[in-house]
Amino acid sequence: MTKQLFSLAGNSQKLDGGAMFGNVPKAMWQNWVTVDEENRIDLSCRALLVKEPSRNILFETGIGAFFEPKYKQRFGVNEDDHILLDSLKQHGLTHEDIDIVVLSHMHFDHAGGLLTKYQENKEPELLFPNATYLVGAANWERANNPHFRDRASFLPVLNKLLEQSGRLVIVEGNSNDLLGEDYHFHYSDGHTPGMMLTEIATEKGPVVFAADLIPGAPWVHLPITMGYDRFPEHLIEEKSSLLGDLSTRDGWIYFTHDPEIACGKVSKNEKGRFQLSESYSDLTGW
Repeated sequence: MTKQLFSLAGNSQKLDGGAMFGNVPKAMWQNWVTVDEENRIDLSCRALLVKEPSRNILFETGIGAFFEPKYKQRFGVNEDDHILLDSLKQHGLTHEDIDIVVLSHMHFDHAGGLLTKYQENKEPELLFPNATYLVGAANWERANNPHFRDRASFLPVLNKLLEQSGRLVIVEGNSNDLLGEDYHFHYSDGHTPGMMLTEIATEKGPVVFAADLIPGAPWVHLPITMGYDRFPEHLIEEKSSLLGDLSTRDGWIYFTHDPEIACGKVSKNEKGRFQLSESYSDLTGW
C-alpha cells in the first residue's frame, strides 16, 4: 500500500538525566546530552504520521498541553500551546482528519496529547473525534489498575474519556484488521506491561515505533535503561531481540524522545555492538 511517513513534533520536556539514564553514571551520560542547572535533559515527544491515499494514521500524541501550571513545571513541559496540533497544520491537517490513533502505551507523555490544552476550571476534552483509538490489552489493563510505583504515569480522566467515546479498540495479538497487513506489533514488558511497538512496512525497510523500549539514540546501547523501567534486565533482553532482528532486515527505529534524531537504521559495528548506521532528524514523506 502506498504510504508516506512524517515525523511530527509535539510538546517537549525536560526530565532528570539520572532518571532517564538509570544506572549509568553522570560522568558518562553528560557527554551524550546537554544538561541544565537542575540536572535535566531535553526530550522530545515526537509522534509519527502515516498518510495513505484514503486515511491518516497517527502513532502516539506526545505529552500535549493538558497539565495545570504546577505539574507543567514539575514535568518540564516547555510550551503552553498544543504543539502537535500545530505540527498537523503544517501538513494541511487538523486533529479531525486523523482516522486511527495507535498508542504504544498509556503513560501521559505518550497519550496526553489526546486531551485539549489546560484551561482553568474546565475539564479536559478528548481530541481526534473521528479517530479509532488502538491500545494494547495488557497496557490498557495496567492503565486502569496501575501499580503504586507507576500510577502517577497514567491519567484516569483519559481512560474514562476513551471508554465513553465508543471508538476505543483493545488490541490483542500481533496484528489488527483496521491497520492491515503492512502493520504488525511487537510487545515489550520491561518498561510497562504490554507496551505495543508497531512495525510499519516501507520501501526503505521495516520501521519500528520504539516508544520507551528505546527512547533515543543513546539507549540503542544495550546496557542503558531508564530509572522509570519496570524490569531493566528484561528490557535489555527485549532490546537485544528487536535490534538483532532489525539489523538483519535493514530495519529502522523511530524515536519518540530523542531531541535530535527521529529515525535511525540499525546495524552492528566491528565489535558486534548495535549502532545507527544512518539517521534522520526528521521524516518528510518517506
